[in-house]
Formats: sequence, C-alpha cells, structure tokens
Amino acid sequence: MSATTLTIRDETMAGKITGEITLEFLTENITVRELIRSRVYQEVKDFNAKQTEHFRGLIQPTDTEETLNGFKLKKSREIDWHEQFAKAVEAFERNQILILVNERQAESLDEEIKITPQSEVSFLKLTLLVGG
Repeated sequence: MSATTLTIRDETMAGKITGEITLEFLTENITVRELIRSRVYQEVKDFNAKQTEHFRGLIQPTDTEETLNGFKLKKSREIDWHEQFAKAVEAFERNQILILVNERQAESLDEEIKITPQSEVSFLKLTLLVGG
C-alpha cells in the first residue's frame, strides 16, 4: 500500500502563504487530530535533526521568542513533540488555530478528512489583540 501525501499551507487571514509542509499518511481518511499530530511531529522531528537556531512551526515552544524567522530558542535543545501537540490541540479547541479543508473550516478534532490529490488544507493562526 502506498502512502498518501498532503501539502499543508500556513496562511495569514489576508490569504498570504507563510509556510508549507508536505506530509505522508498511510490511509486517505484521517481525522483533524491525526492531521495536527502528523504536522507537529514532522516539524519537531525536522528541527531536532537539524538543530537550527530557529524553530518554524505551528506552536511556539516554551522558552523561545518570536522573530521573523520563526521562534528563536534561548538555548540549543531538542523540542518535545508531545508537548507541542498538546498545545496545538488546545489552540485548535480555543479557536486560536483554524484549519480549512477545501476552504471549509474543520469543526472538531474527530472530524474526518478524505485526502485526494485535489485536497487543500490551510492552517490559520489567529493572533490575540493586546488591548489597553
């Protein structure tokens, strides 16, 4: 059985693409939770293998600062994907991250997604406005 690939884009609310990652799945039917888990796992795995100064990913790791190039680690270390996944699920449940599948918003973690060659998936991070 061959793997099914899916390209995921990060977009701003204005529609500007800020990042892209391609994931492989063993089946063509996945849940939103599996989508988030696979994305976070791949980002963290890639970062931990390269150990660059900046982590570019869905969720800001603890003890980092946000920069134009991603999240800058205060000291070089490996990132725990389980912790990042838990934060991502929480952010999705709080509507801080929206996931659009074929331009329709995913509503729950257990919602099923059927991956086809035409599938389009976008992640939008909502930025909290700081008021006075």
